[in-house]
Amino acid sequence: MDVRGRGVLITGASRGLGRALASELGRRGARLMLVARGEEDLERAIAELRADGTEAYAFVADVGDKRAIHAIAGAAAAQVGPIDVLVHNASTLGAVPLVPLLDTECEDLERVLAVNLVGPFRLTKAIAGSMALRANESWRGLVIAISSDAATSAYPTWGAYGVSKAALDHLQRIWAEELPEVKFLSIDPGEMDTVMHADAMPDADRAALAKPADVAKRIAERIATDLPRWSRVSA
Repeated sequence: MDVRGRGVLITGASRGLGRALASELGRRGARLMLVARGEEDLERAIAELRADGTEAYAFVADVGDKRAIHAIAGAAAAQVGPIDVLVHNASTLGAVPLVPLLDTECEDLERVLAVNLVGPFRLTKAIAGSMALRANESWRGLVIAISSDAATSAYPTWGAYGVSKAALDHLQRIWAEELPEVKFLSIDPGEMDTVMHADAMPDADRAALAKPADVAKRIAERIATDLPRWSRVSA
C-alpha cells in the first residue's frame, strides 16, 4: 500500500515505536492522527512532525477507556478523512516489576486486557466497517496490531501481557475471516530500546536492543508490499 495521502491512525504514538512509525509514515506522505495518554509528549511529537512537513494531528485519549473510542474515531475522520491504516500500538505491561500470575492482581489483568485487547477491538469495530465499504480491486484498508513474542511463548512473570497479545493476534485472525475486504496484520517488533522494555527488564543491555526507528522503517516497507488478508510477521 502506498500511504501517500492516506489517513493513518496510530495509538500509543507519543514515544517509542508509535512515535518512530509516525515519523516514517509521515515521510512517506501519510496524513496522521496520533493518539496517546500523555499530552505533553504527544504535543511535542506533533510539533516535530509538522516541522518536518508532515500533516499530523493529536488526540489525547486512553484506548482502555470505552468512552474514548468513538471520540478517537470521530476526531480522526474530521482531521485526516477516512482512515486507511489503523495501527494498534498502545500497550501496557500492567504492574511493574513484573510478577507471576499467582501474584497478579485481578484489577491489573483487567487493565492490561482493556488497553491491549478490548481497546483495539472497539477501535477496529468503529473504523474497519468503513474500510470494508470503501474497498475495491486496487485498495484494501489495513489494520495492524503490534504483537510480541510473548504471544507465542510462555515467559514467567509476563502472564498478563502475554495473554493479551495472544488474544490480540487471534482477534486479528477472526477479523480477517469476517471482513475479507480489509487486510489484518500482526507484527512482532522484537526487543527494542523503549521505556516499556526498560520498565520490564531494567538490567538489559540497551546497546543490544533494536532502535524503534529501524523497526519502524521495516514495518513501513512491509505495509508497502502486497499483503495477504491476514499474516503474522516479525519486523
